[in-house]
Amino acid sequence: MNVLVINAGSSSLKYQFLNVDTREVYAKGNCERIGIDGSFVGHEENGGPKQKLEVALPDHRTAIKHVFEILKAVDAPIDGIGHRVVQGGWYFPESALVTDETLGWVREVAPLAPLHNYAEADVIEICRDMFAQIGNVIVPDTAFHYHMPEHAWRYALPRDVVDTYHVRKYGAHGTSHRFIWRTVHELRGDKTHRLVSCHLGSGASLCAIEDGKCMDTTMGLTPLDGLIMGTRCGTIDPSTVVYLNRVGGYSIDQIDTMMNKESGLLAVSGRSSDSRDIEEGAHVGDEHCQMALEMFYYRTAQLFAEMASSMQGVDTMAFTAGIGENSAEMRQGVADRLAWMGVHLDAQKNAVRSDEPRVISTPDSAITCMVVPTNEEYMIALDVAELLG
Repeated sequence: MNVLVINAGSSSLKYQFLNVDTREVYAKGNCERIGIDGSFVGHEENGGPKQKLEVALPDHRTAIKHVFEILKAVDAPIDGIGHRVVQGGWYFPESALVTDETLGWVREVAPLAPLHNYAEADVIEICRDMFAQIGNVIVPDTAFHYHMPEHAWRYALPRDVVDTYHVRKYGAHGTSHRFIWRTVHELRGDKTHRLVSCHLGSGASLCAIEDGKCMDTTMGLTPLDGLIMGTRCGTIDPSTVVYLNRVGGYSIDQIDTMMNKESGLLAVSGRSSDSRDIEEGAHVGDEHCQMALEMFYYRTAQLFAEMASSMQGVDTMAFTAGIGENSAEMRQGVADRLAWMGVHLDAQKNAVRSDEPRVISTPDSAITCMVVPTNEEYMIALDVAELLG
């Protein structure tokens, strides 16, 4: 089955066209700066060279038209479309076929992820309108976390507030964490029962997975909670918001922007939100960059132990996403902080760059450590194949 996977943002649209059975990627690309001057489409086919097409993209409908026009050159029919939806809210315990009702749900929960859900709902509607003969599937990032134990997802707020406004831990990166569990279990079988999946990128979260079920995760009501990230502060005292508002004179919107876009590794390093730039700065003696790395290692290791506690044990950890897959230094820094738990990396194995999942821990490590490249598009395509038959 050939599936087109679409991931829409407020001013962008990423796509990948692949075969579920063979895992062959026919084409992939991205539409950037939608509704902004300087818009373009980046596109590549069958692993070939990347092309940059400078085209006017005033809205997502125009972007979708360009994507389908480009894909006409691929000698394969589109059998289904899968849409990554950031926030499924209280409606999506699993992926679902697009109907008037389910599309309405995506819009209803959009206040929890306003920069993403509204754009995603618009794109789903456009695809239904333009290509009525092709089935569409919603794959929410939050669905994998939906059934975590209540003691993990419930906040200690008044029950009427929680129930009225659906305030709870939703998490994110669920599609990635689900793929990591699937891949690790395929490779290790019964050797893995309690896995901590470490999705470390510009956005970062950990997930405790026991025999395929999410037991807890580090992101909360929104993706701001948990780890220190590229530009997000991660977990801090909630009263910081009140303090900055009352004493600092910052508006709620200013604080929201500060904590989501001006904090994290960017703020601590004073240099960049990109871990590569920060590592480079640390190597030449930049103390702020060194502190940014140390804080990242500390918080990741600290929350790793928290995830292990939610399962009352851990046998496997898997690094994934941009930092987790590519930075041997970051992996080593986190592992060093977990040496007290018996975590030991093999320096040579950790230094290897590969697109294949692999073990990087020593034989005597109490926890098997792996690098597992994530593939959210394939996971989405699998759900499309299952629901559309």
